Amino acid sequence: MKVMVVGGGGREHAIIKSIKKNPDVEKIYALPGNGGIARDAECFDIGAKDLDAITAFAKEKNVDFAVVAPDDPLVLGLVDMLKAEGIPCFGPSKAAAIIEGSKAFSKELMKKYHIPTAQYEIFTDMDEALAYVEKCAIPVVVKADGLALGKGVIIAETRDQAKDAVTSMMKDKVFGDSGSRVVIEEFLTGPEVSVLSFTDGKTLIPMVSSMDHKRAHDGDEGLNTGGMGTIAPNPYYTDAIAERCMKEIFMPTVEAMNKEGRSFSGCLYFGLMLTADGPKVIEYNCRFGDPETQVVLPLLESDLLDIMIHVSKGTLSDADVRFSKGSACCVVMASEGYPVKYEKGFEISIPDEVSDVYVAGAKISADGKLLTNGGRVLGVTEKGASLKEAIEKAYESVKKISFSNAFYRNDIGQRALKALEEK
Repeated sequence: MKVMVVGGGGREHAIIKSIKKNPDVEKIYALPGNGGIARDAECFDIGAKDLDAITAFAKEKNVDFAVVAPDDPLVLGLVDMLKAEGIPCFGPSKAAAIIEGSKAFSKELMKKYHIPTAQYEIFTDMDEALAYVEKCAIPVVVKADGLALGKGVIIAETRDQAKDAVTSMMKDKVFGDSGSRVVIEEFLTGPEVSVLSFTDGKTLIPMVSSMDHKRAHDGDEGLNTGGMGTIAPNPYYTDAIAERCMKEIFMPTVEAMNKEGRSFSGCLYFGLMLTADGPKVIEYNCRFGDPETQVVLPLLESDLLDIMIHVSKGTLSDADVRFSKGSACCVVMASEGYPVKYEKGFEISIPDEVSDVYVAGAKISADGKLLTNGGRVLGVTEKGASLKEAIEKAYESVKKISFSNAFYRNDIGQRALKALEEK
């Protein structure tokens, strides 16, 4: 069986490593992949947004199954194009991917179908948005409507910061057309939880919950990043909360999308805030999260490709979906200066005994060396019977890997350990 995975980051590497375990897989193509992924798949330098080239490649190689992992090609409609050529796919249609592609759409969907979320207003006129900021409660969250590489959300602690956020998005176009429309919403407080789920539009099966660490530095200080590490499961996400989320958020979202004629099939990601009033949706993603995937998939005991095929056929209820009872911790090794300015091109040394390394930003040099080629370079994951064990093992593995300019947080999972101690 020939499988094509679209994307080129740590998330895609984790997906590819899981798919590789299926004995029926004879070939995995990664488009574009990266230097680390090249050790587990055949990489081709075709960008994830080059829909025509990807579709032509899939036809030329007689691909049996495609996995579209990143948000951009999903929102642009790659799954629809591949399916039109008879290529089975894991991922939502363009009509369904709007749940991430437009924050305004997702907020209106939640309002219409009474799915708990933060109070909000939507603006297309900058003066009206600025006038609203003058009177709304502070802190407040300002969001660019469209995709912005995960960076289109600003938490404004002061009124001036909120005004700057609105101006930078709507006037200065720091996120391009994504900021032509903005969502301004109430600031929620409580533990954050990420829950990825498999769904075929009828059945929904949540994966293990996780906790991301977005800030660049220890103690949740510094700038927001694409994620500096994750742990799973999230100790704040109890069985009682999971049951409530299924009843009040997960299935109502699937049913709402069906009613809108936008049936969702693929991985639906729920970013949740556990507030004093109960769980509320902060955001939806139409795909696997990064770096959440790097702790969730290592805990999957059943066959990922088999599950994905069931999802694509609409038979998820027949699939075997099992996760281990253990824990996982992923520590992201980044380039010093990330997420602002950093140098690239340093050789990476990874000993053979460190197996669960997911490469996000690396390339192969002319002489076959693995070199840094991005802000987030590696995700180093380890599993353990307990969260404490998984964290300790992850940091032991991190210390065995080396490259000049390496930078990582030293406190991934510490907040979760504290929560476990308080239980």
